[in-house]
Amino acid sequence: MTDRELDAAGIGDPALRAAYHHCRALNARHGRTYFLATRLLPVERRPAVHALYGFARWADDIVDSLDPGTDTVRRGEVLAELRRSLEKGLRDGDSREPVVLALADTARRYGIEHAHFRDFMSAMSADLVVTDYATYADLRGYMHGSAAVIGLEMLPVLGTVVPREQAAPYAAALGVAFQLSNFLRDVGEDLDRGRVYLPADLLAGHGVGRDLLRWSRDTGRRDRRITDALRDFEALTRGVYREAAPGLAMLDPVSRPCIRTAFVLYGGILDAVARDGYAVLHRRAAVGRRRRAAVAADGLVRVLAARLAARRAPGPAVRPVAPDPLPTAARGIPCPPVAVAEEVA
Repeated sequence: MTDRELDAAGIGDPALRAAYHHCRALNARHGRTYFLATRLLPVERRPAVHALYGFARWADDIVDSLDPGTDTVRRGEVLAELRRSLEKGLRDGDSREPVVLALADTARRYGIEHAHFRDFMSAMSADLVVTDYATYADLRGYMHGSAAVIGLEMLPVLGTVVPREQAAPYAAALGVAFQLSNFLRDVGEDLDRGRVYLPADLLAGHGVGRDLLRWSRDTGRRDRRITDALRDFEALTRGVYREAAPGLAMLDPVSRPCIRTAFVLYGGILDAVARDGYAVLHRRAAVGRRRRAAVAADGLVRVLAARLAARRAPGPAVRPVAPDPLPTAARGIPCPPVAVAEEVA
């Protein structure tokens, strides 16, 4: 995180600045797509997004990325320690844990409901003991805490041109859409962790169970039934993106390019999976560098246009605008995505 971002956000305390720097490093290291999109936000809002993501990343790492020899009991203990630190930090505004210190400060600055963070921690705890979901409704229940609340936490930071409660369902749906994309991309990796996030009834409808998935993962062989089930899950996920799309126009115009870029890039994961023949049990599909660069460049143009419009606005009121069409293909600006995003720094 640049000092200019922290200065713009009015964050002067040295300990707080260090905590926000720590969160930004987590975002840059683990959240390539989200980090790129965040670079398109107004400079003073970026630290808050890094704090929200950094805390979520830290909790997720406890569940999935501790030393492989760490058993479920110990992971649960570490997660419980983080939960206690979170509650104290939200109450007192102070913590020795950097991600909690930055999160508590962001929650105070933007008036973010503490219940969202508690729901998130409950979902992380569920990941320690729940290994599959019988129905899509069951999965959506889990994703309220693991994904929907992330969208709800972001809303106060992004700002809206409608009452926040009107935009909230769309923000929650977008968080779910992003996570569903990751679930499809990471089927093989999640299976190695002992989890299957694709609903069991959707899989069973194609004659697929955990044993067949494990066989395909272990042997590297394909099965048409698995491909059909994955295609079904892709279609379900695209439906959630359509559900979330109207919310883009409800955001503050200067925030829209950031979320629009994330919308396109996360949606691009679905395109990459389809292009790769739904081989997610054998390799990870990725959005190509040129595609990422083109989407980032498009976002940069929209950022500059939004800032220019804001300067020309006659008063403080911001009026809603109709949603613009999402791009269907990348058009050549052959520069690295991070280099493009740096232009708005």
